[in-house]
Amino acid sequence: MNLNQIEADYRAVADSIFGDLRPEIEAAADDLVAAVRGGHKVLFCGNGGSAADAQHFAGEFVNRFLLERRPYAGLALSTDTSVLTAIGNDYGYEQVFEKQILALGQPGDVLVAISTSGNAPNVCRAVRVAKAAGLRTIGMTGGKGGKLADLADRVLSIACTPSTPRIQEGHQLMMHIMCERVEEILR
Repeated sequence: MNLNQIEADYRAVADSIFGDLRPEIEAAADDLVAAVRGGHKVLFCGNGGSAADAQHFAGEFVNRFLLERRPYAGLALSTDTSVLTAIGNDYGYEQVFEKQILALGQPGDVLVAISTSGNAPNVCRAVRVAKAAGLRTIGMTGGKGGKLADLADRVLSIACTPSTPRIQEGHQLMMHIMCERVEEILR
């Protein structure tokens, strides 16, 4: 793919985020604000690059994004290798997030579930368990949203491209927008 095509695809993603997805992104930021204001936490999960995004998002919550402020309770469910490997070995990789949600999630918390295809079995199972446990769920996905689109309370889907890198870049842009909005509202 040449640079002109990458640029065109990236601009389409940004246009989608600042256009069609804007109301849902603002509503998702409001969900995060409500959790933080209520003394609740935000859990993040994903696989591969989406796991890295989950960690990035959690880091922005616990430390800070742009403003000096108190830490917000955020936890990436992809970071504890002992927990991940124990669950994966004993029960299967499909349960690595759901068991952590059962252990750590409380009503009023929010789960941000990230899957570029929307079909990651462990992410979809995490959303089902989270909803049953009283957590609000936000799905970040791509394309038509896959199975995640039918499961999450709120869906942020980069539908304008099938390209995994562009979807991931869109997720990062939405993540930064939400972090900035949360800090702005809670300052």
